[in-house]
Amino acid sequence: MTNSKEIETKSHKPTPQGYVLGAREGEHLIHFRDGGNIFIMVDPAKEANNLALGTQQLPKGSGIPVHRHPQRDEVFYILEGRGTVTLNDVRHSCEKGGMIFIPRNTWHGFSSADQELVLLWIMAPPGLDGFFRETCSRPGEHRKELTREQINAIGLKYGAEYR
Repeated sequence: MTNSKEIETKSHKPTPQGYVLGAREGEHLIHFRDGGNIFIMVDPAKEANNLALGTQQLPKGSGIPVHRHPQRDEVFYILEGRGTVTLNDVRHSCEKGGMIFIPRNTWHGFSSADQELVLLWIMAPPGLDGFFRETCSRPGEHRKELTREQINAIGLKYGAEYR
């Protein structure tokens, strides 16, 4: 027979305690399209059920295709460089120290024609973390070669729709 203390222990989930990461810590991935570094630092796999946070390096001449997240809000902070962000077909300059808020269902994309751009991203609820895990590779592995159709299907799975 099970006593009440055993039932309480089995159903109790520990309260997340938080954690501290140093520079360039987190889950390191290499982007499938441009070879840029991605670090996932906060997400449901690390006890943060309501948001995901990480960094993404956009090498010179690369970008993020225009897409939207119908059920997710996103915030970007520019850590390094400068480039262009497109919000609902309107282009805006962005540079180090700038911040971009992208409400759910807003079409957006980035380009960095003449220099590297490094972004800190926050998404609520999470989803971008799963997309990166499924499309990107770990350092030292061969980069995944994905068709546009495969990327679109994976994107839809994680709440992203591409034009």
